[in-house]
Amino acid sequence: MARLHSRFLHCLTFVFYTTLISHSSSTLESDFSIIDSDSEVLLFHQDYSPPAPPPPPPHPPSVSCTNDLGGIGSLDSTCKIVADLNLTRDVYIAGKGNFYILPGVRFHCPSLGCSVTVNISGNFSLGEGSTIVTGTFQLGAYNASFYNGSAVNTTGWAGDPPPETSGTPQGLAGAGGGHGGRGASCIVEDGKLPEDVWGGDAYSWSSLQNPWSYGSKGGTTSKEVDYGGGGGGRVKIIIKELLEMNGSLLADGGDGGSKGGGGSGGSIYIKARKMTGSGWISACGGNGFAGGGGGRVSVDIFSRHDEPKIDVYGGISHGCQENAGAAGTLYDALPRSLTVDNHNLASVTETLLLEFPHRPLWTNVYIRNCARATVPLLWSRVQVHGQISLLCRAVLSFGLAHYGSSEFELLAEELLMSDSVIKVYGALRMTVKIFLMWNSKLQIDGGEDVTVATSWLEASNLVVLKGSSVIHSNANLGVHGQGLLNLSGPGDTIQAQRLVLSLFYSINVGPGSILRGPLENASSDAITPKLYCEHQDCPIELLHPPEDCNICRVEDITVEGLIKGSVVHFHRARTVSVWSSGIISASGMGCIGGVGRGNFLYNGIGSGGGHGGKGGLACYNDSCVEGGIPYGHRELPCELGSGSGSGIEGPDDSTAGGGIIVFGSMEHPLSSLSVEGAVRADGESFEGTVWKQEYSVFNDSSIAPGGGSGGTVLLFLHTLTLGESAILSSVGGYGSSKGGGGGGGGRIHFHWSYIPSGDVYQPIARVKGSIHARGGLGRDKSGVGENGTVTGKACPKGLYGTFCVECPAGTYKNVTGSDRSLCHRCPASELPHRAIYIAVRGGNAETPCPYECISDRYDMPHCYTALEELIYTFGGPWLFSLLLVGLLILLALVLSVARTKFVGVDELPGPSPPQHGHQIDHSFPFLESLNEVMETNRAEESQSHIHRMYFMGPNSFSEPWHLSHTPAEEIKEIVYEGAYSIFVDEINAIAAYQWWEGAIYTILSILAYPVAWSWQQWRRRMKLQQLREFVRSEYDHACLRSCRSRALYEGIKVSATSDLMSAFVDFFLGGDEKRADLPPRLPQKFPMAIIFGGDGSYMAPFSLQNDNILASLMSQLVPPTTWYRLVAGLNAQLRLVCRGWLTVTFRPVLQWLGTHANPALRNHGVRIELAWFCSAPGGYCQYGLLVYSVEEENGHISLGNTNGRVRTELHSRISLA
Repeated sequence: MARLHSRFLHCLTFVFYTTLISHSSSTLESDFSIIDSDSEVLLFHQDYSPPAPPPPPPHPPSVSCTNDLGGIGSLDSTCKIVADLNLTRDVYIAGKGNFYILPGVRFHCPSLGCSVTVNISGNFSLGEGSTIVTGTFQLGAYNASFYNGSAVNTTGWAGDPPPETSGTPQGLAGAGGGHGGRGASCIVEDGKLPEDVWGGDAYSWSSLQNPWSYGSKGGTTSKEVDYGGGGGGRVKIIIKELLEMNGSLLADGGDGGSKGGGGSGGSIYIKARKMTGSGWISACGGNGFAGGGGGRVSVDIFSRHDEPKIDVYGGISHGCQENAGAAGTLYDALPRSLTVDNHNLASVTETLLLEFPHRPLWTNVYIRNCARATVPLLWSRVQVHGQISLLCRAVLSFGLAHYGSSEFELLAEELLMSDSVIKVYGALRMTVKIFLMWNSKLQIDGGEDVTVATSWLEASNLVVLKGSSVIHSNANLGVHGQGLLNLSGPGDTIQAQRLVLSLFYSINVGPGSILRGPLENASSDAITPKLYCEHQDCPIELLHPPEDCNICRVEDITVEGLIKGSVVHFHRARTVSVWSSGIISASGMGCIGGVGRGNFLYNGIGSGGGHGGKGGLACYNDSCVEGGIPYGHRELPCELGSGSGSGIEGPDDSTAGGGIIVFGSMEHPLSSLSVEGAVRADGESFEGTVWKQEYSVFNDSSIAPGGGSGGTVLLFLHTLTLGESAILSSVGGYGSSKGGGGGGGGRIHFHWSYIPSGDVYQPIARVKGSIHARGGLGRDKSGVGENGTVTGKACPKGLYGTFCVECPAGTYKNVTGSDRSLCHRCPASELPHRAIYIAVRGGNAETPCPYECISDRYDMPHCYTALEELIYTFGGPWLFSLLLVGLLILLALVLSVARTKFVGVDELPGPSPPQHGHQIDHSFPFLESLNEVMETNRAEESQSHIHRMYFMGPNSFSEPWHLSHTPAEEIKEIVYEGAYSIFVDEINAIAAYQWWEGAIYTILSILAYPVAWSWQQWRRRMKLQQLREFVRSEYDHACLRSCRSRALYEGIKVSATSDLMSAFVDFFLGGDEKRADLPPRLPQKFPMAIIFGGDGSYMAPFSLQNDNILASLMSQLVPPTTWYRLVAGLNAQLRLVCRGWLTVTFRPVLQWLGTHANPALRNHGVRIELAWFCSAPGGYCQYGLLVYSVEEENGHISLGNTNGRVRTELHSRISLA
């Protein structure tokens, strides 16, 4: 019946508007747009304009400049008006010249509807302080100038408005006249809203681009006297080139004072190629007891260098300050934009927006500064090419407030709202790219008509709500997009009876923001979704949801605010992140009744609802009633929680169960869920109960229902992260403390999409927070609801529990399931007594169980020591002992033979004739290939070698390595002596030790000599490393004459013996020297000194360092095999030399040189002798060899300074003190 009544009222409204709306229109002149009167224009597709009057008669003959106007000159040349002129009839001024009204002249026609038309081919000017007062002013000229202080004023001088319009209000309410906007009314009838009452209505919507209608007169409050203000006049200015606007163009409505309504604004149309100046253009409503509506202004200017002030706001209402007249319309033809601006005058009176053009589309629509616009049509399409902007307390409404059965389409690039409101009575279909809201509201009233119960908002790029913005619908609402939906902060809300968010790549619910569906405290006419309460089977939409689910097809969802609903479903999402301030809730949003509803005693005390667990008992004295039954599936729950059932006083005294929260679906599980806040589907607690530990406080109500049962949290997902502060709960509600039972716990189920196992196992859940499914509290223990269930998908072998973690070390699981008892203990007989069980990746799925030994001392698999392992490998202790004794005897025999051969000194063969064609001794065939390779590399390195210069000093803390500042004779040709001296200073500075290094060595020598020796060796290695790094990369090689060596940092190389006591510097050619005698051959370097490493101690015996360069040089005369064997034999003899007994221990060395070494070398023309090298008398001395040719053996050898820094004494037999 109610629906039939609303349809009847709607039909009456339909007929009412039909009587007011015209079906054709035309314009006054051919320069303006024409709407074909034969076009098929249906209801609400036109405005309130009546049929246009017949074409006006031809213009009368033009007046003359001198005779009729009292001017000077001619209209065909230049006409100047020099004196005031009062006209009593319409004037038509035409000519081919210029028309000037000089400063201070008043050109007036003070009668209603009087028309002044100026149509000239030249220029027009209105001088400073000059005024034109008339009802209609038309100007056509080439250029026009309106100077400072000048004005064209048609305020209140309007003629009759178009016929069959309702712009002039009826009655004695003193309402304002209407034109571009409705006139205000300060008298509101009983039972009506303020916005349902207005004065004069708007008209001429279809001609707002070329406005040419008079404003309407305001109403009066007296039958005897008409106090209403006159309507605004008409101004049309068409200029071919430049319009200079520094004056005023006024078409305002007249004031009505305190007893009459203000007149509505008139029409102003301006067209020019270019406009300058900062004048004032106004078609505002007049002030009065109720303000008049604004007029209509249209501007078609190609180029603007300044911006004149243009006003079309409504008039001020003295009888109701909060309700000014509605704003008029300002149309800018160049950008095709419409502006409705009420100049921040508060009003509840609206500006009508009717049919929008389709070809071409308008670009922008601006509604701002307290303007209120309405589209009062049954169906409408508001489409613009650019932006719709509502700013500064603007209001835009669609449909009729009391008949929510309309449908509206809104299409634009951008919809921007700031401190504004959009009201929709019916259904809204919005398609934009960007939707921005700041402290604004979008209210959709779907009414009771189910055919228009669904609205959808589509923003392809961006939706942002900020500053407590609200989108509200009491019906179904879908919000779709392809970009970002951002609810920025506190108060930002999207809510509807059924809410669907889809297709965004990201949704961000900021702190304090709310997504809600259904509505909280919904009105009686709201469309209420039906809950699935009386069935135990799962709705197919939860497991296999359609595309229009709650939140679906969204990549990333971030929740810092509140998402609440009866059924909250995240479908086809990738990630959901709930921050510490975020809440996803379905608490108390389930069924009041349901399958597991509670029961009531005769006195209104009820038991708790059941779901995952049974509801708690309700008891009073000795009478008890059972709680609600458990129901649903443990392994795949999908049911709403049950409530207490309806009490004695109806559903208002009942509690509801928890709702359903679903993440993902069977086909599209969630990639990851991260929770730092709360996800709740708790049952509702009775409002009259406040639980505080063991105490309760309740109101005086006799109703005491039980708590609602927990709902369902169903998770289809890959991975889960619960932070320390996270809560995932489906607990039962608290019962009344008068005896009501607590609700049963709900159900939480984790349906893992993929559980990795074995070697690829990774944890699928990181849980640090709380997961609850407990029952709600009752009056006592018997009233506590049973706990619900927390389950997970069956785990593969090796894993157990809700989150499929690895079975503990020492257990194995070889079946599928999640129970902890399926992890069986490993057999104790398979574990060695020195072993412990270890955890393996993916858990242990079979026996034997993995283990490890308790210490690294023991070896797997039996955890034996190495000796035990060896003993048991050879058959046990007895057999191993016999084998060990035999092995020792065999080893003793082998070592005896080896010692005999090692101590023998016949290491070198006697003299033998050289073999032709080979330089490699084939007595060592296994070294042939190695020698060939080494011979090649060393030959390449030795080709550029010039000289080896040894460091002085043993590299000790007291006597570090150092070089002489005088270069050797061999390198003087390749170095600069000055730069060489600097090089030596830098080398000696690096080689020197700090005092503390020696001090540490001294202290350690007293306390622990081995540590002191290790300290000394470490510091020696560090010095050698520093020297090498300095020569290799830090020194610029400035001492070398070779440009190539200086550029490539080559030509100098530092090396040392293995005992770090003897070091030397090798000099090489750079390759760019142009001398044929460089580098010298080995015989040219004779006699050549070779310094031993070591000092004859146990830790550092004497030794000959046979490096690559030395071996390469000697290979020029001596076969490498012979030289290697000589070095080996000499080092064997030198190891027996002891410091302190040098005289005795060097004698065998001298004998070996004479009997074995030199005879072998003589065949190659080389001889070696033992030598003693001292840097200075009484200084540190070094031992080594002196190599020279056989031809020099009988000659006198002068070795005053053979190596460039030392004095050498040569003896065939050396006497050592």
